[in-house]
Amino acid sequence: MTSKDIRSLSVEELTAKEKELKLELFNLKLQKTLGQLQDTAKIRTVRRDIARIKTILTEMK
Repeated sequence: MTSKDIRSLSVEELTAKEKELKLELFNLKLQKTLGQLQDTAKIRTVRRDIARIKTILTEMK
């Protein structure tokens, strides 16, 4: 997800997307712990997407 895509969303959509990504991050970490995760780079991309959303939310406020 690029910052351009994120900026086009409203504040409510951004907070919903942030919650969704946090849940996905939790599930990915759980899968990694259990040894079921094949693509560990996915954790990094989700974390960065969460950071982008938080940054843009802060800018909007």
